[in-house]
Amino acid sequence: MAPLALDEARTDALTRAWTHAPYLRGLIRGHRDALDAAPETEVAAALAQVSDTAQPVFERLRAAKRRAHLAIALADLSGAWPLESVTHALSDLADACIDAAIAEALAERNAPNAGFVALALGKLGSRELNYSSDVDLILLYDPGAVPVRAREDAADAAVRIAKRAVAILNDRTADGYAWRVDLRLRPASEITPLALPVAAAEHYYQSEAETWERTAFIRSRACGGDVALGEAFLRAIGPFVWRRSLDYTAIHDIQSVSLRIRDHFDAGQKLGPGFDLKRGRGGIREVEFFAQLHQLVWGGRDPALRAPATLDALAALAAAGRIDAGEAATLGTAYRRLRTVEHRLQMLHDAQTHSIPTVAGDRTALAAMCDEPDWRTLERHLKGTTAPIARAFDRLIGEAKGDAPGLPTDSKALRTALGKGAAALAPMVERWRTVSYRSLRSPAARASFERLLPSLAASLAQAADPATAAARLDAFLSALPAGVQLFALLEANPALVPLLGRLLGVTPLLADALARTPALFDVLLGGDAFDALPDAGALAAELKAQVAGARDVETVLDRVRRWTGERRFQLGAQLIEGRADPLRVARDLSHLADAALQLIVRVVTDDFAATHGRVAGGELIVVAFGRYGGAALTHASDLDLVLLFSGAHDAVSDGAKPLAATRYFNSLGARVVAALSVPTAAGALYEVDTRLRPFGAKGLLAVSLDSFVRYQMEEAEAWEHMALTRARVVAGPAAEAQAAIAAILNRAPSENLAKQVLAMRADIAAAKPGGGKWDVKLSPGGLVDLEFIVHFLQLRDRAAVTPDLGAAIGALRPDLADAHDLLTRTLVTLRLVGANPAPQARALLPDDAALGLAKTAVVAAWSAVFGQRRSGT
Repeated sequence: MAPLALDEARTDALTRAWTHAPYLRGLIRGHRDALDAAPETEVAAALAQVSDTAQPVFERLRAAKRRAHLAIALADLSGAWPLESVTHALSDLADACIDAAIAEALAERNAPNAGFVALALGKLGSRELNYSSDVDLILLYDPGAVPVRAREDAADAAVRIAKRAVAILNDRTADGYAWRVDLRLRPASEITPLALPVAAAEHYYQSEAETWERTAFIRSRACGGDVALGEAFLRAIGPFVWRRSLDYTAIHDIQSVSLRIRDHFDAGQKLGPGFDLKRGRGGIREVEFFAQLHQLVWGGRDPALRAPATLDALAALAAAGRIDAGEAATLGTAYRRLRTVEHRLQMLHDAQTHSIPTVAGDRTALAAMCDEPDWRTLERHLKGTTAPIARAFDRLIGEAKGDAPGLPTDSKALRTALGKGAAALAPMVERWRTVSYRSLRSPAARASFERLLPSLAASLAQAADPATAAARLDAFLSALPAGVQLFALLEANPALVPLLGRLLGVTPLLADALARTPALFDVLLGGDAFDALPDAGALAAELKAQVAGARDVETVLDRVRRWTGERRFQLGAQLIEGRADPLRVARDLSHLADAALQLIVRVVTDDFAATHGRVAGGELIVVAFGRYGGAALTHASDLDLVLLFSGAHDAVSDGAKPLAATRYFNSLGARVVAALSVPTAAGALYEVDTRLRPFGAKGLLAVSLDSFVRYQMEEAEAWEHMALTRARVVAGPAAEAQAAIAAILNRAPSENLAKQVLAMRADIAAAKPGGGKWDVKLSPGGLVDLEFIVHFLQLRDRAAVTPDLGAAIGALRPDLADAHDLLTRTLVTLRLVGANPAPQARALLPDDAALGLAKTAVVAAWSAVFGQRRSGT
């Protein structure tokens, strides 16, 4: 060979390629003139050659592949490119060839490259293609766009186009082949045609596909042909791949598949000659499955985890705290090493092989290609590489190897096993084994439930009233639409079993929510399940991301309800577990409502404007009152809202169906209220109360801001001004409306304000007399009395006028701050555990003495402020 102007690393790579790899030696002979070119230049030239339609398609694709293969191999062997650059270049070349083949097949029908698409799966889908890899494709078409010849229907035409494109890529000529094509990942490949209509494929994946097919689509993208058509299809089946409900049945499926792979490729499991770098124990596929399994579990809830490439997925999972960062780094390093060895192996003969050669000479050549002195050294390094992968994967698939023992079926043995809870629990266990609840009908569900029974029974036995707790579990089981997923989830996360027992034993509200939506339990699996929620701005951004890509208002509403329900459930569980201050929970519940309401107002307004246009200078204003206005919601709170609008009341909208401003904003307001309160497939969101508006239920739903100010100034009663002290603008132009509210409250108070306040309180007491130790709202010295004191002082003194009741108390009556906090914490907790709290909930509530002191302080303040004893004390 003539001397070449190459640096030392490239010279070494060229020498190894020439000496040890017959396939590369042939490429070097054919491309001596390109050996000193930069690999980037050569790959770019190869891609340009693919697109050069002046050359026959068979020739140009094969020639481009040979040119790029040599450049990529030398960049790999010399260390000039990392693994990602190598796999990306190979994938980009395959994409270009696939697109060119489809374009040629369509051009032969005088049609543009549209209506027919290739979806890439596997390593091409994630741009991690092997050096000599097959390309895993699914071919889809749009029956209305695919070109049809005489006496053809769309299906026949699509199959002929598919066959022609595959032949262009796959058929061997004197120049070899471009890419081997594997179409077996398409739905029911043994009976379906080579190309499928998009609608049929979408139906299949949404209704019939199996777990392994979900896993395959983690690494998928449109790679050739009508890419927009392919991307739309992938978006449509996204919910099939990325399920928000954690799918532990899928995990068991993957575990079982992994064991079968190890059994099937038993000969290639032990490291040595014949070891399968891909399927062997500690091999490439085990790293991929490790990442993909965790992605299946968590990716439905966190889009950041949906990275197709294995190295990217490991990094994302570690960053999110779903896998150990050190283990992720170890697996990533091992994966790089195995993929590199795999590439060097395939460079020898351009063969799609993953097995260590059984011929000694080939093993020696492989070692040299890996820059190792001999095969034994390479073997030793491979053992160190595969061992940590095998250990990590062994832990992951361990649960598939056997079932934990359940409770005895014999009545006497059952009671013995149940111990102290036997009297209450044994009859229920026997009942669950005989009833035909929907959640327990399938064999898989019943087997999973049996494995859970020992820990469930132990958890229920710890309740203060095991019989009540068991009855709630019974009601929960009877309401479940299907049990397999929930039971499998509990099996995979045993720490959740006692938590479920506590939720069922303490709060009917959360138990009912779980019965309606078992997937809510998934919320508690995250490492941050018991952390404080983000601030209001971060919550709004999180919700915005959840609804991104929604195609219509109904989808948005479903996603808002699901997200809000999950976060509310999370806060409830934190409260029940004693992991959150009820005052913080009240604030967070209000921030959730703000995020949901603001997004819904925006989406509904945009949808309404599509028909009716917009009112120049006018905008809907939503004002929160009561506990919502004060950012102190409970789990049982309604949203007290008043709807206003800015601008002139006689303006007219500019849409195709224009409306006068008053009618416009009343219609829009009604839609907003319905969007907030009407149940959808995802359940209910909030009850909305709009009776605090001017003239109450008899008045317009939405009035202009000017009209509202005039009403408040001229006609409103004292109780309406008291309510206004807790008004907070939650949507719309806040500054203008909040300034108007401040101006109203800054007026001189009525001379008989105290008399009006006392009369109002007497009316409330007559209609809703308080009673019972746990009535911290209406009873003497309760929160209503406290609120009346504060609102009276705010209006009388025109001071500390803020919707935050705690802040107002701090400014006006700091001696009542402790009473306010204790009573509010108690109310927030009681709204979750019920007015007659179960014994297990008592630890979350204050003792009688503390509650008595708080109420006494409020009663004393009442006497001091109003000069009379609070009636009923």
